[in-house]
Amino acid sequence: MENILITGGAGFIGSHVVRLLVEKYADTNFINLDDLTYAGNLANLDDVAHKPNYRFVKADICDYTRMQQIFAEYHVTGVIHLAAESHVDRSITDPFIFARTNVLGTLTLLQAAKEYWKDDMQGKRFYHVSTDEVYGSLDHGGFFTETTPYDPKSPYSASKAGSDHFVRAFHNTYKLPVVVSNCSNNYGPYQFPEKLIPLFINNIRHNKPLPVYGKGENVRDWLYVEDHARAIDLIFHKGKIGETYNIGGFNEWKNIDLIRLLIRVADRLLGREEGASEKLITYITDRAGHDLRYAIDATKLHRELGWKPSLQFEEGLEKTIQWYLNNQTWMDNVTSGDYQKYYTNMYANR
Repeated sequence: MENILITGGAGFIGSHVVRLLVEKYADTNFINLDDLTYAGNLANLDDVAHKPNYRFVKADICDYTRMQQIFAEYHVTGVIHLAAESHVDRSITDPFIFARTNVLGTLTLLQAAKEYWKDDMQGKRFYHVSTDEVYGSLDHGGFFTETTPYDPKSPYSASKAGSDHFVRAFHNTYKLPVVVSNCSNNYGPYQFPEKLIPLFINNIRHNKPLPVYGKGENVRDWLYVEDHARAIDLIFHKGKIGETYNIGGFNEWKNIDLIRLLIRVADRLLGREEGASEKLITYITDRAGHDLRYAIDATKLHRELGWKPSLQFEEGLEKTIQWYLNNQTWMDNVTSGDYQKYYTNMYANR
């Protein structure tokens, strides 16, 4: 049997990837490795927690000795590396934790994989999941492609760029079988409510201010998280070793236009007059180094592996808003911090 290590599997994107793969590949073992920092929540995986091909391991990816033990204990044959600090505002406040987790953590995993697989690389694969933010900022034309030069603008994107470079260096130097993907902004269920869409849904629900950076003119390409998970599945199983694949929705929105659409849909689902919550919009000082526009060209992924998004944005956004409104206990546990207390106590008492 294959034994696939998925790092960061209790996070937003990671939990969707774990759920998809555990359900789809019953003859493959999946080891979810997560340190359960603030963004890791095992409640995201309650529906697959008791599957026979699923295991959870709490560990820090920067702990090299522990990573060596895990590779040996579980006979790891592949890695899908999603564990990362990902919030730009937090990176501006504390860049050190981003360098530690995203760069040193990735390097630690690469070294553990290289050492464990050094006598037999056949059939092995190290898949590193990255972001479109490593490419920097676009003006009003053009798209990021797989050959766009790196030009990170924030401590977060700089740390992800550094991790990408280490992955490619291990492929070139040690012939480690790697593949890399860079994805645009994700949205959907189970996203930690520091990010725009779940934060604003929760604030609309509670009639709290909706903080908009600058004039809200920054443009992002949005992709439903389950479509990203499908792309990761394809790239891991069928992508060409040494290649990079961009994943995007061909779905650009100005922040302020997205926010107004989100308000209209949320108001309607809450039984309010559509647009009533626009009064909650509050313009605030722009984020330092705020990139103007991201836009991904995912043509290569479509051409080579046949992937394309499955949802129109308006459909995906309504599904997302409805999920958060239907799962208010999940949201309340996350915003209160109760989810951390439960799992901290559970693992402390093992």
